[in-house]
Amino acid sequence: MMTDPIADMLTRIRNANSIRAKNVAMPASRMRVGIAEVLKKEGFIKSYEVIEKKPSSELLVTLKYGQDGEYVIREIDRISKPGRRVYAGVGELKPVLRGQGIQIVSTPKGILSDRIARELRVGGEVLCKVI
Repeated sequence: MMTDPIADMLTRIRNANSIRAKNVAMPASRMRVGIAEVLKKEGFIKSYEVIEKKPSSELLVTLKYGQDGEYVIREIDRISKPGRRVYAGVGELKPVLRGQGIQIVSTPKGILSDRIARELRVGGEVLCKVI
């Protein structure tokens, strides 16, 4: 039984990235698809696809690397955990590494990057940080 599916997703991406895998598969959920959507919009992954299967769907994430094979995702860390939730208001959402990284935030308007959350003036639960 998995107690933290978001941490599982981030670990799968981190492990696949470390061995320079092209794709990584994991069980799909609305939260995971939302995180993958933010990573794609911000340019950290090439694409993602939800594959309908029985008994549950699968999320296939295609990772992105630079022209010389350098990592696009250098670091991906879980911030809010099941044992310690971390919330941030719009004033507390500061740019990560002077704008080179992002925080993924679960807000009332959906799962957003910290940049979009600041534009929309909403705060929420800080799920993870990507550099």
